[in-house]
Amino acid sequence: MSKVIDVHTHMYTAGWLDLLKRKGGPDLTVEAGLDSPETVCYKGASFCVLEPPHFDFELRIKNMEKAGVDMAVVSMPPPGVIWGKGEVCLEAAQMTNNEFAQAQKDHPEHIRWMAVLPWETPELAVEEIKRACDMGAVAAIVHGSISGRHLTDPDFAPVWQELDDRALPVLVHPTYPIGTELMELDRYALIASTGFMIDTTLAISKMIFDGFFDRYPYLKIIASHAGATLPYLAGRFDRVWDTTERAKVKISKHPSEYLKHIYYDSVTYAQEALELCVKVATPDHVLYGSDYPFNLGDMEGCLGRVNNLPEGVKHKVRGDNAERIFNL
Repeated sequence: MSKVIDVHTHMYTAGWLDLLKRKGGPDLTVEAGLDSPETVCYKGASFCVLEPPHFDFELRIKNMEKAGVDMAVVSMPPPGVIWGKGEVCLEAAQMTNNEFAQAQKDHPEHIRWMAVLPWETPELAVEEIKRACDMGAVAAIVHGSISGRHLTDPDFAPVWQELDDRALPVLVHPTYPIGTELMELDRYALIASTGFMIDTTLAISKMIFDGFFDRYPYLKIIASHAGATLPYLAGRFDRVWDTTERAKVKISKHPSEYLKHIYYDSVTYAQEALELCVKVATPDHVLYGSDYPFNLGDMEGCLGRVNNLPEGVKHKVRGDNAERIFNL
């Protein structure tokens, strides 16, 4: 049976949480909520429920073994480290990357990691990529938007160029989307159910139509949560491109061709959704993910859906694709 490698799974650190509480305000705060004693909020809207396993590698590995997961490529999800400015942002990134590197040394059979970067200060982010890769990072993570700016913002070009030069996998993970207040996403956990999907979908859509993947052809972008709504929109993207000159300004082939270029994790909760993702992405571009240990995370369920894929597909998704793109 093929190895199971989880590419969408998260950790925080105690030092990071302390720094966030001291330096994250006024927009970002850590508050008690209905679903957890500590929840990260954006202007009062809960979007990140902190769980004890977020801070405990030993517990993580026990739960991985119970679920049948062999290796985790851990990453720090939102709010990451982009809530700070300059040196604070860098301190949070270095603190986290150092701890993740140590976890890989302590658990070499089970742990790999993605670098978290101070994106708001691109020159610092470029240097942290170099430092993190020297310490063993196999990928990086970026939010779907960065403090109200899109990932295609020219200011971020030096960071993307460094990542492209290294042909590094980059997990695009959603955060609270631009316009959270206007969309009233503070209600009913709408950031988690809908807002995150908006953030990822818009981020990757802008990349496609802006010619991003032509400028950075060696990047291995991973679209979180089975691509959010991207697989469902593939046909619409192509129809818009066929019928609208404005959509052709920067790209010369159908958007669905770019959807086959990027990668997707398996974090979705319906078998039919996963199968559509595989159809749009091709079997070589889908990777097992669990979203552990968030309350939405589901190591066993996500793996069960992967195992229900056809025999020739499931082994690629379980771990073969991850071994290839992360050079594991």
